[in-house]
Amino acid sequence: MNMPKLNPLLRLHALGQRIWLDNLSRTLLHEGTLQKLITEDRIAGVTSNPTIFFKAISESPHYRSELQRLRADPALSAEQRYEALAVADIQGACDLLAPLHKSTQGNDGYVSLEVSPALAHDAAATVAAGLRLKAAVARDNLMIKVPATAAGLQAIEALAAKGCSVNVTLMFSLRHVRDVHAAWLRGISALAAAGGDPRRVRSVASVFLSRVDTLIDKKLEAIGGDALALRGKSAVAMARVAYAEDRERRTQPAHAALGSKGMNAQQLLWASTGTKNPAYSDVLYVESLIGPDTVNTVPDATLAAFRDHGRAEETLTRDVDAARSQLAALRDLGIDLDQAGEQLQAEGLKLFADSFDQLLQLTA
Repeated sequence: MNMPKLNPLLRLHALGQRIWLDNLSRTLLHEGTLQKLITEDRIAGVTSNPTIFFKAISESPHYRSELQRLRADPALSAEQRYEALAVADIQGACDLLAPLHKSTQGNDGYVSLEVSPALAHDAAATVAAGLRLKAAVARDNLMIKVPATAAGLQAIEALAAKGCSVNVTLMFSLRHVRDVHAAWLRGISALAAAGGDPRRVRSVASVFLSRVDTLIDKKLEAIGGDALALRGKSAVAMARVAYAEDRERRTQPAHAALGSKGMNAQQLLWASTGTKNPAYSDVLYVESLIGPDTVNTVPDATLAAFRDHGRAEETLTRDVDAARSQLAALRDLGIDLDQAGEQLQAEGLKLFADSFDQLLQLTA
C-alpha cells in the first residue's frame, strides 16, 4: 500500500520558516485558490507589486465591471482607479489571512502593498503615500512596501516611528541588508521613545536572489577559467552570510534593549526565488535557504515545484564559512557585490516603474 506523499511545505513551517505567495489577483481571491493555499499549504502571507497587479488587472475577468464603473467617474485619475482596485484586493487577502494573524498574535498573516515606484527617491512623499495607503486598507495585517533606496531608508525609519509595519523591497547586497536594519532600529527606537507600542509593528527585509546570480554569472563567464566554478552560488552565499550577520546583530545591546520593550525583530525574507537559469534547480532558492525566523516569498511555479519535489531540511546555517569564502573569491576577481547591488536595484526600480506606467495606461 502506497503511503500518501507528505507536503514538504508543511515541513518548512515546522522548521520555523514561513512561505508567502508572491502573487495576488481577484482570480485567486474569487475562485478560492488563495484560501486553498492557506488551508492546505499553510501559506502565511502575500506580497504584491506593480508587475503583479498589471498582470492581474490585464488578464483576470474579475476586474472588468469595477474598472468600467471607475472609468465612468471623470473625477478619478488613472492612479486613483488603480489604487481602488488594488486596495480592494489587498483587503480581501488581509481578510483571508486575518484568522492566522490573530491566532499567531500578529506573527503571521501579512499582505504587502507597494507605494508608487515614482516616489522611490522622495522620502517625504513615500511616507505620506504609505500612511495614506495604510488608512485606505485599514487592516492590522498590512505591510507597506518601500524600496531600499537612500530616500527609502529615511521613509522606513519614519514609517516605523509612526507605528507602520513595513516590507522593505529591492535589496540586493549585504550593504542593503545592514542599512535597512539600522534604519528599522532607529525608527522603532523613536516609536518606543515617544510612548508608542512596538509590539504591534512588524517588518521584513526582502533580499532578492535570482537576479543576483544572473548578473554575477555573466561577470564570471566574461572572466572565464576557474571563475566559472563560482557560477550559481553568489545569491545563496550572500543570503547565508546575511542570516549569520542578522543572528549576530540580535545579540547586540541596542537590539536587546529594544527587545525588552517589546520590539519584534525584523525578519529576513528571500525574494526573487523563481530560478531564472534552467541549468539550476527550480527549487534552488527555497531548498538552500531554509531556516527559522525567515520568510520565503515564492511565485506560483516555485510553490508548485517545491510542493512536488522539494526537500525540507534546515540549510540556511550550513557552510557559512564556505559562503564567506565564496564572496571573498568574487572580490578577489574584482567583482564588487555592493556595486552590483546598486545596479540591480536601479534595474528593479525601472522594471516596477515601467509596470506602474502600464497600470496607469490600463486604468486611464
